[in-house]
Amino acid sequence: MAEYKRPGWFISHVGNGFISLAAKLGISLQGAHMLTVQGRRSGTKRTMPVNPLHFEGKRYLVAPRGDTHWVRNLRATGEGELRLGRKRETIHASEVPDEEKAPILRAYLDRWAGVTASHFGVSKKPTDEEIARVVPRSPVFRIEP
Repeated sequence: MAEYKRPGWFISHVGNGFISLAAKLGISLQGAHMLTVQGRRSGTKRTMPVNPLHFEGKRYLVAPRGDTHWVRNLRATGEGELRLGRKRETIHASEVPDEEKAPILRAYLDRWAGVTASHFGVSKKPTDEEIARVVPRSPVFRIEP
């Protein structure tokens, strides 16, 4: 089961706010988009920055911090909205089984290891063993339009 690595104060209040503002203005910092998902209990729409990954002709959402609220909400609803500036896209998402995650996680880390490797608990150039170790605790969703 995936764990949840809560972000520190600076990331929660400054970093994510800056990335969110840029994405709302249509500026994608390192590929960031805004994901809106309906809360699984409250029904309230929740929005947070994510980095959609394009890999082998498909798109994915990877949760470097594990079983976050957006992961649990997306798992429950199976749908959400990706937004960059004024461009909005309704998405459907299905969770990728563990046996398919390793190449997706490697591609994600190849792109964003500088800012996410520590969340996964791997080096910036992870070995196959490191990737295999984090597969069970790293939620990955395949995005469908």
